[in-house]
Amino acid sequence: MTRESILRICNNYGQVTCETGWKWNTKEQPLTDFDLWYVWDGAGEMNLNGELFPLSKGSCFLFRPGDRTSAHHHPDNPLTVTYIHFEADDPDVPSLDSYRDIRDTLLFETYLNRYVQTLINESYQHEREAELLLSLLLQQLRREQWETKNESGFLGDEKRNRIHEAANFIRQNPGMRHSLKDLAERAGLSPRYFSLKFKETMSTTVELFTIRERIRRAEHLLRFNNMTVAEVADTLGYRNVYFFSRQFKQFTGRSPRQFAKAAAELES
Repeated sequence: MTRESILRICNNYGQVTCETGWKWNTKEQPLTDFDLWYVWDGAGEMNLNGELFPLSKGSCFLFRPGDRTSAHHHPDNPLTVTYIHFEADDPDVPSLDSYRDIRDTLLFETYLNRYVQTLINESYQHEREAELLLSLLLQQLRREQWETKNESGFLGDEKRNRIHEAANFIRQNPGMRHSLKDLAERAGLSPRYFSLKFKETMSTTVELFTIRERIRRAEHLLRFNNMTVAEVADTLGYRNVYFFSRQFKQFTGRSPRQFAKAAAELES
């Protein structure tokens, strides 16, 4: 039996920007199914079975039946999350880590977006496609978990943590001009060593990672903040709106206006 055939999707799914007074508490009513829970933006804190985790872009949880959770966010920096409830007979699913800071957020978020859109649009064999997408999401968690465990021999935990901290700083400040020298200083490493280890850890260069996070933030601003293309370009530090539009299309396959129009149609 294939892994996909023993994943069963539920109707409880979606992507939402949490309200100012949002909080979540399942301590009195523990979860009854699996829940893949991913943070696109914002900041807060999650208590999972008594263990505390910070919440920021890229935070991903795989909640299990019986888990007790409580969470809150900062009202001035609300969370935007995707949640996918499902059932699984796959014995490999419980072996996955409960928490992971997703490295390849571009791929993971592509799967998440497609999952939600597939079920909302009820396209051809939409439930089957959703099961396959969920399987891909879980496979990425398996891969990143394996990579984390097997890279420790090549890069010490302390230095790896410094790289991830630098990557998170870029994620949290996508509009800043991040020079290699400044990022290396933050990590306490030489620029050359930082550059090499950043690519080894994040599977991409500092430059491409920075551009990718900037475009990802642009997608959020265009979709949720009702900002014009010019306003988004200026907010993210682009001096030329045409260069921004060209770079946006290179990374997403659509111009900013095409993306904003599609997002508006999806929300309507």
